[in-house]
Amino acid sequence: KTGQTVRYYSGDDGALERGVAWPMPRFTNPDGTEPVSGDVVLDQLTGLIWACNANIPDGTMTWQQALDAIADMNSGIGSYGYTDWRLPNRKELRSLIDYSQYNPALPQGHPFTDVQAADYWTSTTNAVNTSYAWAVDLSSGYMNYFGKSTGNYVWAVRSGRGGSSG
Repeated sequence: KTGQTVRYYSGDDGALERGVAWPMPRFTNPDGTEPVSGDVVLDQLTGLIWACNANIPDGTMTWQQALDAIADMNSGIGSYGYTDWRLPNRKELRSLIDYSQYNPALPQGHPFTDVQAADYWTSTTNAVNTSYAWAVDLSSGYMNYFGKSTGNYVWAVRSGRGGSSG
């Protein structure tokens, strides 16, 4: 589901309200307990584990710098106890979006910190022009592609346990 419940025109998400119902609570600790109290959070809808800090590198960077920053999180003992962090693909990052919310377009009561009302890189390269990659704007949920030399924010994810399709 997109989170939209208001109907603006026939056939929109508010009218149809199709998709998988969001679990309650949506976000928990990785062991399924709540309230969220650590540096990572499990999305009960998708089974993905996200860093609670949505701006770990603390600023924008190019797409390659984003990939390198995530790789650095996995070196040594890793970050937050894990060594398998990655940049989310565009479907994974977009799965966090709640279109009934704005600035940020995240579900009410989300546990994330330092969320920027700006574009976040995904690992997904544009198929038509590989010098571009997809990003998701966390203020509105809008997805667009940018030249890989553009500076966007970075959010780390890792595979957790199976959840509903996101």
